[in-house]
Amino acid sequence: MPKPSAEPTISPPAPRTRPDVSGLESVRPLVSTVEETPEPISTVVKGTIPPWIHGSFLRNGPGKFEFGENSYTHWFDGMAMMHRFYMKDGEVTYCSRFLRSDSYVKNSEKNRIVVSEFGTLAMPDPCKNIFARFFSRFQIPKTTDNASVNFVKYKGDYYVSTETNFMRMIDPQTLETKDKVDWSKFIAVNAATAHPHYDRDGTTYNMGNSYGKGGFFYNIIRVPLPKEKVERDEADLTGAEIICSIPASDSRRPSYYHSFAMSENYAVFIEQPIKLDLLKFMLYRIQGKSFHKVMSWDPSLETIFHVVDKRTGQNSEVTYYGKAMFTLHQINAFEDNGHLVMDMCCGDDGNVIGDFTVENLRRASGEELDKFYNGLCTNLPRRYVLPLNVNEQTPVHENLVTLPFCTAKAEKMPDGRVFCVHENLYDDDLVEFGGLEFPAINYNNYNTRKYRYYYGCGFGHVFSDSLLKMDVETKELKSWRYPGLYPSEPVFVPSPDATDEDDGVVMSVIITPREEKSTFLLVLDAKTFKELGRAEVPVNIPYGTHGVFNDSA
Repeated sequence: MPKPSAEPTISPPAPRTRPDVSGLESVRPLVSTVEETPEPISTVVKGTIPPWIHGSFLRNGPGKFEFGENSYTHWFDGMAMMHRFYMKDGEVTYCSRFLRSDSYVKNSEKNRIVVSEFGTLAMPDPCKNIFARFFSRFQIPKTTDNASVNFVKYKGDYYVSTETNFMRMIDPQTLETKDKVDWSKFIAVNAATAHPHYDRDGTTYNMGNSYGKGGFFYNIIRVPLPKEKVERDEADLTGAEIICSIPASDSRRPSYYHSFAMSENYAVFIEQPIKLDLLKFMLYRIQGKSFHKVMSWDPSLETIFHVVDKRTGQNSEVTYYGKAMFTLHQINAFEDNGHLVMDMCCGDDGNVIGDFTVENLRRASGEELDKFYNGLCTNLPRRYVLPLNVNEQTPVHENLVTLPFCTAKAEKMPDGRVFCVHENLYDDDLVEFGGLEFPAINYNNYNTRKYRYYYGCGFGHVFSDSLLKMDVETKELKSWRYPGLYPSEPVFVPSPDATDEDDGVVMSVIITPREEKSTFLLVLDAKTFKELGRAEVPVNIPYGTHGVFNDSA
């Protein structure tokens, strides 16, 4: 029977799942507390680190999971640890420091967890009497400044950030903790992401949120580049502005988001079915629950793509939507012949965020670890295409995507909305690697532009166990994978005389849980994906989150 006219006539590709695995080894050392290395130390270089690489590879991530007898519940909660690999003339040095956030300092002074994090609720002081401990649950919890997610850049200055309203200014050479920044002192937002985007002129864009009597709003933020570079120790976000406020589809249950997409002329906010229950949020401390407990995945809801013109701040009158999906990281977005093409890593189960507890990640080898991994959602790269020239005359129930290189579809519905169906941006080879996350491109030269290559981590384990390179045009896959080695997010650095998109290197920190103090910085030829060299570090390094290459430090 034909489908009712109110239903889409095009269907998404059949989901693909990775094969079940068995015999996974424990990765407990990847989520264990380590010591900092505040002064630079030499590394042992094997192979060749190209001498044209001059600068700092900066990394961030959790590095301390206990204070006294208190332990963090979730991997995201560990205290931020910053890492710096400095490269010059083929030599590499390494140093690391814990971020001296207020959270770190207060926890250290009390030798227990006194500031709540994403998955860990700070308990009342046991030295207080029972009445004081009871009433302390009714106090508004302090927002953490444990900026353990990423290194970001505003007005030429480096910061470490997380997903609250606080960032910390950082000296990218010494990793010294500097000024504390509260977004709400500059613009009316209560939080901002750790994944901003950058225009070629240096303007930075980000996403924030705000809530009040008018409801809950997702905000597009713009921070201009200063007219001249000024050395300073205090943060300066003056000139920051909200260019668009997008009302939540349900103000009582707004969506969680980790990042957003950006093309040359548009910012796209993806409102996905991971919901935050604001009533539970108000009560979660009283109930003794951590923040991630107020999040829920509702696959019965749609995913909505909000398209905002970066120049005017105008939100598109056309509503674009698709089936429920979950995304943390975008690969790239660009415009082509009246279409907005968005590539991102997606999954079909948003419950995965709450699964990354320290208890789960520290499971011993065997059946329980295998069961946990095989129950996780597989994230795979997808392409969505939004037709930009939709109006009242646009026909319904016809595929509006006319790009010859793309099989994604979009269909105008009788209610005027546009239903989007993705293209799988991979072939079966990628499924065998357990999917792909932590995507990276030649950002300096191809962000917001049509591109051909992306890089990422394959997840054949709870943490990534391979590095991957995908050709978007041919779906050809190249890989770097060795048993017992766990790569972090790849970062692409273009060569100074580059003529092709993949002229350069891909760098990643490789964690080695089978051996003590044997972590190394890996440098691959981005074109061939063959190893050029590695710099071995004689200290333990935990598994991190995100980082950048800074060619000025």
